[in-house]
This record gives sequence, C-alpha cells and structure tokens, in this order.
Amino acid sequence: MQNTLTYKSHKANSYLINEIMNASPEKLLLKVYDFAIVNAEKKDMIKTNDAIQVLINALRYDNEEVASISLRLFRIYQFCQDQMRKNNNEIVKRILTELRETWIKAFNQIKN
Repeated sequence: MQNTLTYKSHKANSYLINEIMNASPEKLLLKVYDFAIVNAEKKDMIKTNDAIQVLINALRYDNEEVASISLRLFRIYQFCQDQMRKNNNEIVKRILTELRETWIKAFNQIKN
C-alpha cells in the first residue's frame, strides 16, 4: 500500500513540476493567486503570506508607469499579509480573488 501511495504522489509531483515548468508567466501568476486564495480559505496564514510574498517579489519597477502600479499592488499585498496575521482571512480572500479576476481581464485584453 505504501509503495502505491508513494508512486501516486511521485506521479502527481512530476505532473505538477512539468505543468509549472511549461507555464507562461501569466499562468504562473494566476497559480500563485490560486494558492494564496485557497490557503486564505483554509485560514493558513503562513502559506497565504508566503504566496503573497511571491507576488511582492515579482513586482517590477522598470519604468515610471510600471513602478506606480507595482507600488499600489505592494501596498495591497502588505495589507493582505497584515490582515492574515489578524485572522481576517475573508477580506484577504476577497481582495485576492478580485485582483486575480482583474489580471485575467488584463491578460484577455492584451490577447485581443
């Protein structure tokens, strides 16, 4: 039984690694949001805040326009991390879900 579970776990991990390695930057961003949202629902402060930190680390400050947007997102992400520390996971989940939906709309506009 243990060997079967190990095999299934290894196969699932291989699939996930392959999916991540072949994902576009847009899909990776959405996966981080998904991870953060799911863990906010589970009230897992550490995993949620770790995911939000990944989002913070991905912010860019290349030019004035990008820096302006990144600074606003940085403040929102910090607020979310603070709210998770205060166990206000519902507001974090709502904010992250709305941001995720906004990213999807932006990605769709770029494609069209």
